[in-house]
Amino acid sequence: MSTNRPAPTIDEARARILAEIGEGVTLVAASKRQPEARIDEALAAGQRVFGENRVQEAQERWAHRRAEMPTLELRLIGPLQTNKAEDAVALFDVIETLDREKLLKALVKAVEKTGATPPALLIQVNTGDEPQKGGVSVSGLPELLATARKTWSGEIAGVMCIPPAEEPAGPHFALLAKLAKQHGLTQISMGMSSDYALAARLGATHVRVGTAFFGARES
Repeated sequence: MSTNRPAPTIDEARARILAEIGEGVTLVAASKRQPEARIDEALAAGQRVFGENRVQEAQERWAHRRAEMPTLELRLIGPLQTNKAEDAVALFDVIETLDREKLLKALVKAVEKTGATPPALLIQVNTGDEPQKGGVSVSGLPELLATARKTWSGEIAGVMCIPPAEEPAGPHFALLAKLAKQHGLTQISMGMSSDYALAARLGATHVRVGTAFFGARES
C-alpha cells in the first residue's frame, strides 16, 4: 500500500508554520522565483508579509499588487547593490540587509532624492564571520548602528542573520537575540525553512520561510 501523501496546500503549510512559531512571531513568506499562481494562492490564504531577494523581481511581482492591497508588507531579504537603492526605498517597507556604511549612504541619498517614505532598516550581522556572505561583523555592529541612528531618518528596527550552513543554528540565533537586546532593537529576523521553529524559540520576531511555505520551487 502506498503511503505517499499529497503535498500540503499553501493554506495548510501556512497554518502549520503559524502554529509552530506561535503568537508574536511574524511569518515572512520568502517568495524568490515563485510562480504567480503560488503568490496568488498565498494571498488567498491570508498571507500579507513577503520577503524578496531581488529588487527587479520584486518590482515586476508587486508593483501592480500594491495599489490593490494596501496591507501588503514587502521586505527585502537579499543583498542590495547601491545602484538599486532608489528602487528599493520606493518599493520596500523594510530592508533587512543593511551591512555597510556605503550602502547606508546610498539609501540616505535615495530617500532625499526621491522623497520616498524611509523604509525601516535591519542590520544584517555575519555571525559566522563568513567572508563570502554579506553582513557586518559582530565587532563592527556598534559603529554601523551608531552611524545609522545618526543619519537615517526612518526606523532602525533590528538585526537579521543567516547562520553558516555547516554549523548548528542555535548558537547563532542566541547571539543575534543577545545583540538585539544589548542595542535596544526590537526586530530579530532569523530562521528559514529548516530551522524557523528553533529560531522562534530563541527569540525571533520574524522568520523567513520559503520552501516550507510554498513547496519546492518549480524548475
